[in-house]
Amino acid sequence: MAQLSFFSAESVPPAVTDLGGLLAAQGQVVSSRDGARVSVVVDSLWRADAIAALMNEAELDAEIGRSEEGRPLVRTAPVPHLADLAARWTRGAVKSVPAGWIPGAREQRAWVLAAGRVEADGQRYLLGLDPHAPDTHVVLAQSLMRAGVAPTIVGIRGSAPGLRISGRRRLMHLAENIGEPPDDPDARRNWPHI
Repeated sequence: MAQLSFFSAESVPPAVTDLGGLLAAQGQVVSSRDGARVSVVVDSLWRADAIAALMNEAELDAEIGRSEEGRPLVRTAPVPHLADLAARWTRGAVKSVPAGWIPGAREQRAWVLAAGRVEADGQRYLLGLDPHAPDTHVVLAQSLMRAGVAPTIVGIRGSAPGLRISGRRRLMHLAENIGEPPDDPDARRNWPHI
């Protein structure tokens, strides 16, 4: 039987800042006169459904649609209370990691939902990074390290950069932080195993 960690995503109340985990991955934030909107394109519907639920838990309306490439797209409505998140995660029109950001349990869960996957050998886990925001990669690795999960940056010159987490202790720490996977076979296959 798994034991719930004191720092698990299930033990922390939902907040708008949870969406920072989507922005650590390939998520985008856009400001407008109505506030700001967070959106993320993912590779499967289970991810979109789980992210929409996470948005709803933070009292944001979520919409699931399709990107121009036909992939699942989840986004919030533009709302004023996302403006602060947008301001922290952008410098001008460019995505930027907030100074001193340390992803909490719910932010780590959002990141895993958006872009986490078990690698082929099952002993390593990869958190995807935004290939369009290369200046964030090193900073995000440092942020995750400060959260107690030391990663290695991989694929930095390719189209699928990520932070690789390996080692039983690191994988266990990540798994304890993010809690249980959504109730979907593909989600369980893409969740860190310990």
